[in-house]
Amino acid sequence: MAERSAGGGVAWPCVMVYAPRERVRALARGAFARGRGRVIVARSAVDAAQAFRTQLVDAALVDVAAASDETWRVAALAREFPTAPFFGVLPLRANEAPALARCAALDFADVLVDGVDDAVARDLVLPHAFSSRFTEALRTPPDALALTTEMQRQAWREVVAHAGRVVRTDSLARSLGVTREHLSRTFATAGAPNLKRVIDLVRVAAAAELAKNPGYDVRDVARVLGFSSPSHLSTTARRVVGTRPTALTRLRTVDLIERFAHGRTRSRGSADE
Repeated sequence: MAERSAGGGVAWPCVMVYAPRERVRALARGAFARGRGRVIVARSAVDAAQAFRTQLVDAALVDVAAASDETWRVAALAREFPTAPFFGVLPLRANEAPALARCAALDFADVLVDGVDDAVARDLVLPHAFSSRFTEALRTPPDALALTTEMQRQAWREVVAHAGRVVRTDSLARSLGVTREHLSRTFATAGAPNLKRVIDLVRVAAAAELAKNPGYDVRDVARVLGFSSPSHLSTTARRVVGTRPTALTRLRTVDLIERFAHGRTRSRGSADE
């Protein structure tokens, strides 16, 4: 799970919270703030949507107790951003059944019972978070990349733990206890790709997943993953997988890796490599 500061810069889980009740905001801060994550408190559906479009949100908590129309406007974002699991939060009361049913209809991942699940909220949410799922799915490097040495595999796991966010080779080298030059040189041996190309591949794979969200366009995806501009994402996608960002929604990660492995694994003398 991507919850440690790997490679000198892996982001802790970022959780968007819409909670009119202070006790639910406190629950979120206790589970994900104070050095264990980042909590973004949205005051409205507009705030919540803006949070998704300005940073990579891993999961969302929505206080659905005595829910208002605004609450359900926030909750409806679960359909716009399905890569981020939504969790309802409500008390354990019989009259909350309609709210439970509505959460299910909106494809919420689960519902937390405040006052009961507080101590385990992190453990319930984190396995479903975008970064956690992305990291787990790619933990073992695909055979097509020919990453067979322990150094290559360690570096791969560190890159994947960033879940598509920006990662620099110098901070990656520090986390592995070697120099940047040594890491770059030893990574690209025995037919393996250049390290910078692998970093770009992982970032494009994350972009492909996020691009499947109805609520995102290419500009949004570029922004939340830290690309300098949509054209930077476009150039990277063309370079490493030979396609435009608008076509990424149709491609699986295995498709991207296959395209990458066929002649796109090496670049021409980047200073970062």
